[in-house]
Amino acid sequence: MLTTQPTDFAEAKIIVPDVYRDQRGFFKETYSKRKYAAIGVTDEWLQDGVSLSGKNVLRGMHYQPGMAKLVNALAGEIFDVIVDVREGSPTYKKWQGFHLSADNHLQLYVPDGFAHGFLALTDGVVLHYKMSAHHDPATEKILSWHDATVGIRWPLDGSPVMSAKDAQA
Repeated sequence: MLTTQPTDFAEAKIIVPDVYRDQRGFFKETYSKRKYAAIGVTDEWLQDGVSLSGKNVLRGMHYQPGMAKLVNALAGEIFDVIVDVREGSPTYKKWQGFHLSADNHLQLYVPDGFAHGFLALTDGVVLHYKMSAHHDPATEKILSWHDATVGIRWPLDGSPVMSAKDAQA
């Protein structure tokens, strides 16, 4: 049975999927509309994406009005971070980090109104994203990964490898 773990934010969830293991390896469902609706994730997913990152790649902190995300690591391990960017929220600019990996199978539900980013802790990280809106560069926003008012404590091993856009945020 699909279960969840609480986060510091009522709307965000860590999702623990059913993983069926045997001598061949494992099988898991990464999404089922019926099962996810039963745990309160009712978004209509419109777009999927996959990224490949090497160790110390830092992506984020991105958000787009109207977009929720469901993320999970298909290979490797990441430190995944969300930040509440909803002005007026009692948790505005608070952050929380999670270790997601191919081994622990955890998924993170990132609600609309939260910035999202991650640091690759291993080489060969493959991250899968489900998105409730089509990516729109005209409305995408970026919160600086080292914004002093947020104070994310990244477990960096050296300098982060970033896109020019993320580094200049």
